[in-house]
Amino acid sequence: MNQFSEESQKLELIRKALTEADAQGLRLRGTDWFAWATAGGSSTVLLTAETGVAEVLVTAQDAWILTDEIEAQRFKDEEISANFQFYVNPWADAAARESFVQEATNGGKVLSDRPLPHVEKRLPASLQQHKRTLMSSELERYRQLGRKASEAMTEVLKAAKPDWTEYQLAGAGAEALWARGIHPALTLVAGERRLPLYRHATASGEKIGQQAMLVFCAREHGLYANLTRFVSFGSSDESAKLHRHVREIEAEALNFLKPGVSLNAVYDTLANAYQKHGFPNAIREHHQGGTTGYLAREVVANPTTNDTLAENMAVAWNPSVRGAKIEDTFVLANDGKLENLTLDPNWPSVEVEGRLRPVPLEVG
Repeated sequence: MNQFSEESQKLELIRKALTEADAQGLRLRGTDWFAWATAGGSSTVLLTAETGVAEVLVTAQDAWILTDEIEAQRFKDEEISANFQFYVNPWADAAARESFVQEATNGGKVLSDRPLPHVEKRLPASLQQHKRTLMSSELERYRQLGRKASEAMTEVLKAAKPDWTEYQLAGAGAEALWARGIHPALTLVAGERRLPLYRHATASGEKIGQQAMLVFCAREHGLYANLTRFVSFGSSDESAKLHRHVREIEAEALNFLKPGVSLNAVYDTLANAYQKHGFPNAIREHHQGGTTGYLAREVVANPTTNDTLAENMAVAWNPSVRGAKIEDTFVLANDGKLENLTLDPNWPSVEVEGRLRPVPLEVG
């Protein structure tokens, strides 16, 4: 399926949502929704921003990219197909865009992913579900992203040295992703001292020492590949034991996944697994992951998330204990089988419940 065809199918889904909600327009501001609607187009300039430099506006008859004079030519040349018209406003005249939206929708009801208070309404759950359930063309882009992101991770950790600082390791990770055309949306690093202390260890100027964790949330075409790996410069029986526990805890959750299973049920499965392995408080010390796709986590599982898994939905779980963690990005098939998008065959692994799972890379 090419970009034009994928966009056409998504415009049909959007117009169906308009009809069901009796709305005259649908406006997508978030970088995640922009990428979804434009078959992988990017409205991102500032990497940390949730909204980009362009929006999508769809009515029953037309579809537009709303942007300003700074951005329009690049979008026309590099990002957008003939499915969309352009409305281009002067960068200093945001009011002109709002007037255009009012005119295009006849002042009627407008739906949005980020609705203006008292002006717009939230997107229906049915459209949210379509965004989280991937088409074949999206899955193909995701596979390519997962392969490149995992190869970048392997490349960096094979080159890492004990006297590198955490900043150096994070920087090397970001460089390896950028070199492959991937946004380093997140590069967490924890070295030997900080690893047992912090689950979300943003990099510091400390040297990594005898072991380190590197975490990627890697974005391309709007999709996120999420993975965690460890490098060790000296084996430790205690560390190996912790990693084995985490792999076995993860396996219980992965075995439980199938279409129709709720996220809170997966959370409960993980909670029971931690208890069984002797880590009863670990589930409170870090979130456990959830569904992924056009956000690093579309829905983070907790005891009350009754969202259900579906075929072609992506998940990334990250069970952890103090000093060990595991994470990859999987896609769920209709038979309950999982495809690991971030598996690099060049990374050391062991088989757990019929799946290859990563182990720390031992160097030297």
